[in-house]
Amino acid sequence: MEALLPQKYGNEAIEIPGARALLEQIIAANVPWAIVTSGSEPLVHGWLEVLKLPHPEHLVTAESVENGKPDPTCYKLGWSRLGLAAGAEVLVFEDSPAGIKAGKDAGCKVLGLLTSHTMEQVLAAEPDWVVVDLRSVKMVACGKDGQVTLQFSNALIAKVQ
Repeated sequence: MEALLPQKYGNEAIEIPGARALLEQIIAANVPWAIVTSGSEPLVHGWLEVLKLPHPEHLVTAESVENGKPDPTCYKLGWSRLGLAAGAEVLVFEDSPAGIKAGKDAGCKVLGLLTSHTMEQVLAAEPDWVVVDLRSVKMVACGKDGQVTLQFSNALIAKVQ
């Protein structure tokens, strides 16, 4: 049934502004990336097809883990699938409070997006930064080791650590 949702309602889908441009930069620079979602595999693939977005080499879905977000296991599995060691610097882009909490509990830095929840809900989950959407994120450098430097413009909060 979930696979039918994108087919039936794809014309109503709205991609996160700036997501396509950022993803194109990441792919062009050969930076490892993954999708970690609470959605099912048929649902994810359906939306990627409808929106004509690239499919990741690494995908963690609801079927991949026993417990969904806010359990951090999904992000730890994402690390593993990317070939990263525990403790590696990883940035998570999240728009749900449960996902923000999962990313933080997995030891990642988290950029909260105000695309599906209120500012209050996103802030309560304690991301490291908050932006309205991905138009505020630009990759400005990429090292040979896959490490990237991102520039956030119009950030709404930033924690000093």
